[in-house]
Parts: sequence; structure tokens; C-alpha cells
Amino acid sequence: MANYTAADIKSLREKTGAGMLDVKKALDEADGDQEKALEIIRVKGLKGVAKREGRTVAEGLVAAEVVSEGDGETGVIVEVNSETDFVAKNQTFVDFANSVLAAAVSSGATDVDALLATEVDGETVQRRLEDIAAALGEKIQVRRLARVSGEKVSLYLHRTAKDLPPSVGVLVASDSAGAAVARDVAMHIAAYAPTYRTREDVPADIVADERRIAEETARNEGKPEQALPKIIEGRLNGYFKENVLLDQGYAKEPKRSVGSVVEEAGGTITDFVRFRVGS
Repeated sequence: MANYTAADIKSLREKTGAGMLDVKKALDEADGDQEKALEIIRVKGLKGVAKREGRTVAEGLVAAEVVSEGDGETGVIVEVNSETDFVAKNQTFVDFANSVLAAAVSSGATDVDALLATEVDGETVQRRLEDIAAALGEKIQVRRLARVSGEKVSLYLHRTAKDLPPSVGVLVASDSAGAAVARDVAMHIAAYAPTYRTREDVPADIVADERRIAEETARNEGKPEQALPKIIEGRLNGYFKENVLLDQGYAKEPKRSVGSVVEEAGGTITDFVRFRVGS
């Protein structure tokens, strides 16, 4: 019988995220040798990579960092996915995601393809991803990457469960005055998920569609012709208040808009990005 303990099983499970039965089989095959058992699990995992390609990766984490760049700051945010929350909280997965973020920061990559091609300690991020997927026995994906730059950049990460890593991340770029309220605005964005910063950022075709829908709805409701312009504008304003950051009711003071709060601080929000795992 192979010589290993319950502590050995626990340690190998934490390193790989593999099931208890798979870990015990690997330890038996390796005669209790942890390093050999780890290699066995990785090899078996590599054989299963193709089978995992079609699986859904809806769990994972968001990682982000703000660094000084030129006369301002740049925030970098990545989403790395797994199939299960069990793997999402595994330290091997978390360490890999943090290394992906570090590679994104140092390389200046602006898209996932460029990030995956980045070399870290002699191997690409893509190769490391494949190794981690093999070790953990799940499909792993670097789903997206974004960079936000400004005079100041504020960061907020939110955990939806205490035992899981952050699943929502927000970066907010502002001028120096706006930085006084930017983190609170980032928390608001995490909760209210605006799509656009200002009304002017909403594409013209979307505004036209919303206006058309508002008019058709009002006519189907039998509203009087002379009242239509006011009704249409009111419903269009409702769309803006739901989807435009500066028009949204501020989370801490819903009767005030985010825009009025930022204006009162004497600042400007210049850009933002929000990631939520799986959405």
C-alpha cells in the first residue's frame, strides 16, 4: 500500500483542485510521492483538455490593479473563468489569475490575444493556462481585459460570497477633484451596472430605436396626439436614467443623480469599466 497521509491528500487537492478519488488514485500510482502524483494528475488533465472545450465557464474571478503611468494613472482589469466555484477559490487558480493580471500590466496588452501571447518566465500565458487547466481538471479561460487611463483611477472589487474571490470589478477614471468621490461612484457602478457614461455616449441608432418604441407604445396606449412629444421625451429620459451613469440616481442618495454628486465635488468622471464574472 502506498505510503501517504490524509494531510498529503488535502495538500494535493488544494494544489490541483482535483477530486479526492482522483488524488488518491494518483498517490497510489506514484507510491505516495507528491511530485509524481501531481505530474500524473496534470498528464491526465491534459488528455481531457479537448473534451472540456465545449464546457461553460461561468465562474471565476475579476482581478485589477492601478499603476502610475506618465502624468496620470492606468487601471488594468482582467476576468479569468473556471467551470466551478470550487476551482475559482482554489489557490492555484487564484495565483494563476494574479499572474495573468501582472502580465497584462507589464506587457501593456490591450486585448486577450495579445495577453495570451505574452511571455512570462520563458513561457506564454497561453501555455501556463493549458498547464493550469490540466492540473485543475477544468476548462480555464482568460475571457477579457480592459485598460482605463486618466489623471486618477479608482478601483473597487466586490465579493458576492465571503469564501469566493471578487466577482465584480470596477475602474473609474477621473480628474484630481473627481477622485474625491470616484471610489463611491465605483461602488455605485458595481451595483447599478450603467452601460454608458453620458447621454452623448449612447449610439444614435439606439436613441432612435428607444424613441421609436416610446412613440409606438404611446400610440398603442391611445395617448392623445398632442401629448406624444412630451410622453416620448419622458420615456427616453427614463431610458437614460436607467443606463447612463451620470443620469442614474446615486446609490447613497437616490434622489440625486451621480452627475450632480460629481459636479458638487468640482470634478469630472472621464471613463469607467465594469466586469462581472460570467455576464
